[in-house]
Amino acid sequence: MILVAIIACEIGFWLAIIAGLVARYVFRRPRLGAMLLLAAPVIDLILLVLVGVDLLGGGTASWHHGLAALYIGVSVAYGHRMVAWADAKFAQWFRGAAPRPGRYGWDYARACWKDVPRTLLAVAIAAAVLGGLILLVGAPERTSELLRFFPILGVIVAVDTLWALGYTVWPKKAPAVAA
Repeated sequence: MILVAIIACEIGFWLAIIAGLVARYVFRRPRLGAMLLLAAPVIDLILLVLVGVDLLGGGTASWHHGLAALYIGVSVAYGHRMVAWADAKFAQWFRGAAPRPGRYGWDYARACWKDVPRTLLAVAIAAAVLGGLILLVGAPERTSELLRFFPILGVIVAVDTLWALGYTVWPKKAPAVAA
């Protein structure tokens, strides 16, 4: 049930963003677009409520509940950036804006290092959601699976840090220009 809710919320998140950007760029309704874009964080709140209701209603935690916590953390930490990326694409397609320049070399490595604190924030939010659910439910026999998700959060931070370190040591090269 929670896995279906996560998928529905992810679809709803992107539908809200696309609808907001279509309203802004295609129909030239910036206020309506802004209202639709504001629906994206509401969807995260809905998922959080669904997870809480499921566990408080007697459900036993599974990896799906941990995934929901991670989804919420990533959505909060990276959501603004994802919306900005989509906004730039829509501006390019519908208003003829210049595409964002590609990042290479040390510029790309710096961008990777800027993602590390963002990933730390996402993981901290996910950990807070997991901890909050464990405390709220107050039934260790039903929430023990959530404890198993904490090491996964550590792996996510480690992978993101190694990614940034890798591009610091071996910078991303610009593609060769055809003559």
